[in-house]
Amino acid sequence: MRSATGPALARIQPKSLLRLPDAASSLEELTAAFRAVIDDAARAEQRDTVRRLVFCSGKVYYDLVTARTEQEKSGASGGVAIARVEELYPWPHDAVASVVDAYPNLEEVVWAQEEPKNMGAWTFVSPRLRASTGNQLTVRYIGRPERASPAEGYFQAHADEQKRIVTEVLTVREPSKRRAKV
Repeated sequence: MRSATGPALARIQPKSLLRLPDAASSLEELTAAFRAVIDDAARAEQRDTVRRLVFCSGKVYYDLVTARTEQEKSGASGGVAIARVEELYPWPHDAVASVVDAYPNLEEVVWAQEEPKNMGAWTFVSPRLRASTGNQLTVRYIGRPERASPAEGYFQAHADEQKRIVTEVLTVREPSKRRAKV
């Protein structure tokens, strides 16, 4: 099934996105050219302050943006930009590299997903994301560990694990202070 704006849907999203106003598109967005990677518009004026660039796909994007907005309301400063990868295959190498290049003070790039490590996009994305970011940046995975089942089994366990993932993605460690050689 092809949409008017891009390639076939790669995966099914939860029904919660159907009711989420932030996940809706305007008519102008639907008729514009398809973008395989969508940069973080909220960080466009603060690119120099971003130390961690997070790439993700699907519902976890909205969880991350909502939590970051709540953090900022409480006075916490971020240092995290969140970009969406809307097309996994063919891998949008140039678009990903362009987003990475837009942040001059990056220390690391993260792939975040809510699926277990062995079930989501990470195994496909990992070598491609590393190639798109170059050799200077650390590329990390943040999500659920490998599992035999895609579900946690209990709603509270799922909620706790989702909270852990969101918190870990949005928590940027202080840069290590290196001692100068004497």
